[in-house]
Amino acid sequence: MSKIFEEWGDIDILINNAGVSIFTPLTDISVEDFDSILSVNLRPVFITSRFLAIHRKKLLEPNLYGRIINICSTRYLMSEPGSEAYAASKGGIYSLTHALAVSLADLHITVNSISPGWIQNSKYECLRLVDHVQHPSKRVGKPEDIARMCVFLCQLENDFINAENITIDGGMTKKMIYEE
Repeated sequence: MSKIFEEWGDIDILINNAGVSIFTPLTDISVEDFDSILSVNLRPVFITSRFLAIHRKKLLEPNLYGRIINICSTRYLMSEPGSEAYAASKGGIYSLTHALAVSLADLHITVNSISPGWIQNSKYECLRLVDHVQHPSKRVGKPEDIARMCVFLCQLENDFINAENITIDGGMTKKMIYEE
């Protein structure tokens, strides 16, 4: 980020989208693996946001526009066995988002998160019909579904959307599922 500040003077939009996961049974995952996932998924959101805030406070003329978008996950509220580290990291992003929004308000930076559900980023054509029809939207998500929300949140007029988490999952988190 320092190099960007040197070359461009400032950053208007920051999208935090780092993420790794290891789905391992709770009794098998090491503390080191748990820490590693938090270190990759959660820590950079704090570091980059802090760095931008420090930079913005030093500006002689305030920048009246700023956006931070943190990529969370529906896993912050839904889990399956062995997902403790990933769920904890995404839950941290969810909470950090609203805390950052309050802290960065005086710097004219809105902070929101997006929680994608199933987003298929390769071999979309290999998905099965059942993969698609289980979603109320009748399809699995694509990366451009998330990108469109990022563009929307970055529009100048959307500065009243702040401290929010927006779920983009084709309706899956709202679907009641019963086994018959």
